[in-house]
Parts: sequence; C-alpha cells; structure tokens
Amino acid sequence: MSTTYRKTELGQAEIATRAMKLVPRLRQALILVDGKRNDDELRKLIPAPADEALQALLEQGFIEMSAVTAVHVPLPETPAAPVVAAVVLTLDEMRRRAVRWLSGALGPYADPLNIRIEKVKTDEDMRKALALAANFVAQQLGSGKVAEFEQHLGLPPGSTSGG
Repeated sequence: MSTTYRKTELGQAEIATRAMKLVPRLRQALILVDGKRNDDELRKLIPAPADEALQALLEQGFIEMSAVTAVHVPLPETPAAPVVAAVVLTLDEMRRRAVRWLSGALGPYADPLNIRIEKVKTDEDMRKALALAANFVAQQLGSGKVAEFEQHLGLPPGSTSGG
C-alpha cells in the first residue's frame, strides 16, 4: 500500500512564514512533501525515522493524504456462505466500529485508513473506504482477518471485496 501526501493550508503557511517553528527535521520533511511523491519515495529522502516524521506532520495537521494506492491481492476462493441478515448501522456507528477494529488490529499502520474513514460523508464513500481497508487487512493479516473485520462491522461475508 502506498500513500501520497500533500501539504495542508497550515503546512503551506508554515513553509512561507515559519510561524509554528517546526524543528528542522520536520521542516525538511514538510518541504519534501509535494503531493506527487509517495511514502516510499519520501522514506528515501527523509532522514530516519521517516515514518515518525510523516506521522508527526500528519497528526499536527501540516500534511494530509492525497491518495492511497493499494495493490490488489485476490483473495482465495471460498465456498459460498449462508446468507446472514445484515445489521443496518448508521454511517457514524459504522465509522466508529471500523476505526476501533482497524486501530486494534493494525495499530499505527491503520492511521491513514482511519483518517480516510473519518472523512467519509456518504455510503458510497464508506463502501470504497471499507473495501480499501479490507484489502490492506488481507495483505497484512490474511483473509481470515477480513472476515473478522466484516463480522465486527455487521456486514455479510465478502461484502468489502472488490473495492
């Protein structure tokens, strides 16, 4: 999974004015964020620990995700599961459950996904965000955890695939 970051208005203002007085290591990282380089490219340019620098800039609001690219890994074929009645959740409850589960299962690696889920405003955007999250969970933890994720959200098995 690859994430591309861009400067927020706060980040652009910091570059122009130095008002927030970022430490040199974070300022250097902020300068390198251009909305084109992905996190892998930035890791090569930012002195170690690059992930901590990007995370700090993200948490402080100087940068935001502009794109998340996931490599699609097809899940193994599974026999059709019996149809289970899905519990209909509000968008807010779905958001809370997804963020809670992802944080517990992936720790800080879930942060970019959680930020995306927190910004969701429509059911369609939530479907896309959950499909992206399920793909990442499958890559990192295996397909069994995707089923656990879907179950925690009260979704039918396989409903997050295909994002």
